[in-house]
Amino acid sequence: MRTKQSRSVARLAILTATGALAACGAGPTFREDVEFLKAHRETLVLTAPDGSGKVAVVPEFQGRVMTSTIGDGTGRSLGFLKHERIAARDLLPGMNPYGGEDRFWLGPEGGPFSIYFAPGKEQVIAHWQVPPAIDSEPFSLAALDASSARFTRRATLTNASGTKFDVGIEREVAVLDRAAALRALGIEPAGLQAVAFESRNTITNRGTAPWTKRGGLLSIWILGMFPPGDHCTVVVPLALSLDQPTAGLVNDSYFGTVPADRLERVPAGPLVQMPPEGSALLFRADGRYRSKIGVRPEAAQPVLGSWDPDREVLTLVTYTKPDGARAYVNSTWGAAQPEPYGGDVVNSYNDGPSVPGGEPFGPFHELETSSPAAELAPGASLRHDHRTIHLSGSRAALDRAARRTLGVSLDEIERQ
Repeated sequence: MRTKQSRSVARLAILTATGALAACGAGPTFREDVEFLKAHRETLVLTAPDGSGKVAVVPEFQGRVMTSTIGDGTGRSLGFLKHERIAARDLLPGMNPYGGEDRFWLGPEGGPFSIYFAPGKEQVIAHWQVPPAIDSEPFSLAALDASSARFTRRATLTNASGTKFDVGIEREVAVLDRAAALRALGIEPAGLQAVAFESRNTITNRGTAPWTKRGGLLSIWILGMFPPGDHCTVVVPLALSLDQPTAGLVNDSYFGTVPADRLERVPAGPLVQMPPEGSALLFRADGRYRSKIGVRPEAAQPVLGSWDPDREVLTLVTYTKPDGARAYVNSTWGAAQPEPYGGDVVNSYNDGPSVPGGEPFGPFHELETSSPAAELAPGASLRHDHRTIHLSGSRAALDRAARRTLGVSLDEIERQ
């Protein structure tokens, strides 16, 4: 991981030698993507109470927010959709990458309590399987109005240690008033257009035995998939000053250590929980190199985001981060884990081939948040909220929003 003071000269040389990278195409409009979705799957379109934006939700894909747009639906579709998988009816092994800006998953992904690997299986890509209940099976629509939809599901899961879970799931998706969502982040709405939506996710222990650390715990894990961009960068603010070490607090080696030209740490301005001279991680989101980062709760801020200068879209994600919570499931692959509850609260994933010469799942990049580990008695519940806001507008207004929420200017982000 680089710091600002140690930016790679080689990276600058590469950019100089290759010239400016081509800007991303405009992509489909929201209306076009909704027409496509409706041709293949039941699709709900929700509208913000003030008309500021719309989202498309597919019940069959676990009440997933597939894509969103700013305005009346004629503008750009902002989520990542894997059109060929949405149109197909066969199921792939491992995962069905339909896309979507807010999808419901459960953790942990790896380790002795993983629900993505069967007991006794080596934790490698060939044995990885997303549970069907959160990959290919539908949630039931329980309530619907113009700006929100509520879904339910009950699932039985078994982890890599053989512990079984009877899980009740409730999920509500709501599109929000633009001005209220921005002011909640301290952003003045003037000069900005936005679509804001959130998912409110609850899991309940529907079994007769408590969920314990010894047998393994679950967590709510929300992942947003967005188009990659040649110049797109994820920004993860840290509650650490630049001179404080990140060892044990930032994981940059999920799929091998992230190369230095793809992950940089820079100074950041003051935010809630951040000292006057904080720091932030800048992570390349070009969809060309499979890599992932994560931040432990002790170092994480309750916000992260990405900036795509080619599309001129600033994306922000906020989430529920309970004060003092430290037990988060560890999703690192491998049967042995020294700290199975020393996991991350936020993650970002950049897609790319999982094997040399292979095809990526998307490509896409992800902004992810997790709840604490759910140590629940029978009948007890845990809730996790995840909010996504896409902003467009003048560069000056977007820069002010980035500085206020991420602690980093657009110019600084673009120098990654």
